[in-house]
Amino acid sequence: MMFSFLLTERCVVLRFLKFPPNRKKTSEEIFQHLQNIVDFGKNVMKEFLGENYVHCGEVVQLPLEFVKQLCLKIQSERPESRCDKDLDTLSGYAMCLPNLTRLQTYHFAEHRPILCVEIKPKCGFIPFSSDVTHEMKHKVCRYCMHQHLKVATGKWKQISKYCPLDLYSGNKQRMHFALKSLLQEAQNNLKIFKNGELIYGCKDARSPVADWSELAHHLKPFFFPSNGLASGPHCTRAVIRELVHVITQVLLSSSDKGRAGTLRPGLGPRGPRVCEASPFSRSLRCQGKNTPERSGLPKGCLLYKTLQVQMLDLLDIEGLYPLYNRVERYLEEFPEERKTLQIDGPYDEAFYQKLLDLSTEDDGTVAFALTKVQQYRVAMTAKDCSIMIALSPCLQDASSDQRPVVPSSRSRLAFSVSVLDLDLKPYESIPHQYKLDGKIVNYYSKTVCAKDNAVMSTRFKESDDCTLVLHKV
Repeated sequence: MMFSFLLTERCVVLRFLKFPPNRKKTSEEIFQHLQNIVDFGKNVMKEFLGENYVHCGEVVQLPLEFVKQLCLKIQSERPESRCDKDLDTLSGYAMCLPNLTRLQTYHFAEHRPILCVEIKPKCGFIPFSSDVTHEMKHKVCRYCMHQHLKVATGKWKQISKYCPLDLYSGNKQRMHFALKSLLQEAQNNLKIFKNGELIYGCKDARSPVADWSELAHHLKPFFFPSNGLASGPHCTRAVIRELVHVITQVLLSSSDKGRAGTLRPGLGPRGPRVCEASPFSRSLRCQGKNTPERSGLPKGCLLYKTLQVQMLDLLDIEGLYPLYNRVERYLEEFPEERKTLQIDGPYDEAFYQKLLDLSTEDDGTVAFALTKVQQYRVAMTAKDCSIMIALSPCLQDASSDQRPVVPSSRSRLAFSVSVLDLDLKPYESIPHQYKLDGKIVNYYSKTVCAKDNAVMSTRFKESDDCTLVLHKV
């Protein structure tokens, strides 16, 4: 686990490891752990997503006194739910990364306001594996199902209308709905920063209800409404609408360099392209309309690349778990082979090349099982990453700049897009993921599906009664 701290003087972010109180590591182990994160970003995620989007950072060693003072200063700012782990204050090692709430493409004028929107889009496809035993998983996405369990356990106050499949659809109408849903119920899937300071977001169920009027006040320097209104609900809606429009344009933009996209030939869209639980889809069904499936994501855009990496989850956790057990049995017999299997690194070119094997024919070997396990870990990393979109108004004399620009109704905005949270998911977390998957599906099936079936049963009963009466007349 990691904890990030912003150094405003140098406009960089320091990331420290954190551990449960009873699990300490040596300085050498901590250095190697951090270096593995850097190597994984450089040799794997940068290859898949493209060099423009991935910032790997570097491992640095800091004076221990500075680290201790820093940790004391920030301890009071850590959410209570995250204080079950201790920050590493003994090794002095940390990761130094650029501050992604700032523009990353070119030098910029410090006096210009900078807005940054952080989106955690989550998994953008419905499982297509034949190993899936729960039929509901072929109809409803993981995020929409998980919402019900999270609300039931008190994690969040209410169910979000956001569905990842709407955002990943490439259809602007569905994307606009998804982004507005995130703005209404941000949970931990959306944050907005202004000049590096958090101005909008939700930490937990105790966070206050989203205030769009206050957000619109912050956004006016960027999206002054084209209708000329300076305040009031109409102004607020116009500003929010402009924000959603600009974010959609940026998400569909392409800034592709490097050899990313290696997976394209083997991982086309499969399975249902619409989630049955999406409120957008449900509202259209009630109107007797079909959901526009997708306009298709441009192949150079970050959402497309992220979805391709997510789809390395070829077997779903249900098909993956027996293969994990095969690897575990092998390691129990030959524990010294763990390093050879590269479970804990190194994450180098050889590791990356093995990920490109998209076969699903199980030959019964440990090698096949290991490849699918490693692909699953990478896929889970992509499912949990964050996209950072930094925006800044263009200057009047900035026509000669080569920076990416997105138009708004009243101005043009320079932008950069980056990816955050690209630490490879731990091998040891697979049993937890397997149990969680079953828990999510079972809860959804017992509560939501049972309620829907009861409603349908009542409707059919009423219809039968009505038909009998009509027949008698």
